[in-house]
Parts: sequence; structure tokens; C-alpha cells
Amino acid sequence: MRVLALDTTTRSGSMALLEDGVLVDEHSGDPSRTHGERLPGDLVRLLTRHALRLTDIDLFGVAAGPGSFTGLRIGIATVQGVAFATGRPVVPVSALDARARRAAPDSPVPILGIGVDAQRHEVFAARWTGAGARGDRLTSIGAASVGLPDEILARWLRIGDAPIAIAGEGALAYRDLLVPHRSRVHLLEDLPPIAGEIARMAVEAFQAGQSVGPAAIQPIYIRRPDAELARERAQRLRS
Repeated sequence: MRVLALDTTTRSGSMALLEDGVLVDEHSGDPSRTHGERLPGDLVRLLTRHALRLTDIDLFGVAAGPGSFTGLRIGIATVQGVAFATGRPVVPVSALDARARRAAPDSPVPILGIGVDAQRHEVFAARWTGAGARGDRLTSIGAASVGLPDEILARWLRIGDAPIAIAGEGALAYRDLLVPHRSRVHLLEDLPPIAGEIARMAVEAFQAGQSVGPAAIQPIYIRRPDAELARERAQRLRS
């Protein structure tokens, strides 16, 4: 089975090609260019490198969020377009889950937190237990949330006294907040792309009968889109 996976939840994002469980290609994009400028051209170039056509792909995986609203819309629309054109199924994947699975083997402690930049000086965040081993053995601890990084960190530290490893672009952006808590918090510096993990998760979901048609992809926003909030503010001002 050939799987093409795409992540547009961050500025650089990533894409990957997985064939029969083997990661054939994975790379991050150019963060100086928008996803709108790069897609779908980057996907076509990836396929060309391996002498493949879109019709040679059996399954598409896409990061459904959370992340940049504009990036999500572009990534999902791109995958919807190629899936419609080829008649192939799609698996939407949580970008937080994919990051956790990618970081889990590198964690020195069982509890792992992921922070992703949510703009507005906030982060999307979630926690898991079972880190330090294969990522598919993780168990989620509570629902994902969005908020100020210092408030999320304080809430995590109030829950018991176990050490926690933290990874993700949001963690690196606010790393100064972690310094006073070095005895309990381990910052994982490496930030590998997650498209390969999305591809692996897509295969697992497909085998479990959890793939969907392209029209059924639902973005994972956690926080409501700015445009929706702006419409509500405008309606309140008119009423």
C-alpha cells in the first residue's frame, strides 16, 4: 500500500510517502513560502522523484489540526482535491497525536506534553502517558486545549508531582517558562517532521475501517476560527 501524507499545521509543514510500511520519503517545506504557494506543486514533485502518479497512491493522510486555520484549510483542500480526482480514501489525523507519537520514543519519562503554536500568544496543548516506548502505546490524559502557555504549564505541574517531557514548536517558543521547573520538566529539542507518522497512523486507521471520503474530513480547530468570531462581533454591533 502506498500512502501520501501531508501536514500543513505549521509554517514549514511536511509531506511523506510510505510504501508497504516503509518510509520512502519525508521532508519539511520552505517556511519562507506559504502553503498556498507551495501546494499542490510540492506533492507533484515528491511523486515525480519516485516516478509515481497520483493514481499510484492507495490512501491519503492529512493533518486535520489543530494548527494555523489558513494552513489547515489549504492542506485539507489539497488532499480533498487529489482524493476526489483519484477516488482514493482519506484518513484525517490529529497533528497533536502525530507529534506525540513521533516524540514518545525520545521521552526520558512516561508523561509527555505537546505544545503547538496557536498564535495570539497561545498554544494548543495535550498530554499523554506511556512515553519512552513506541508511540502507539500512548494513552491520552484529558482533552486537548488552547490557552496561554504559562497557564497550561502551571495546570500540568499542579497535577501530581511526576516529571513531564514537553515537545513541539510551542514548547520551544516559550522555553524560558520551563527554566524554573527544570527539576520536573524535560524539554525535547528535536522537532522532526510528522508527515511520516501521519502516514503510519493513516494505515492503522484504514486497516481498522476508519478511512473516510474526502468530503467527510472535519478540521480539528479546538479554538473557533477568527473569521467566525469576527462575524459574531459584527452581528452584536449591528443588533
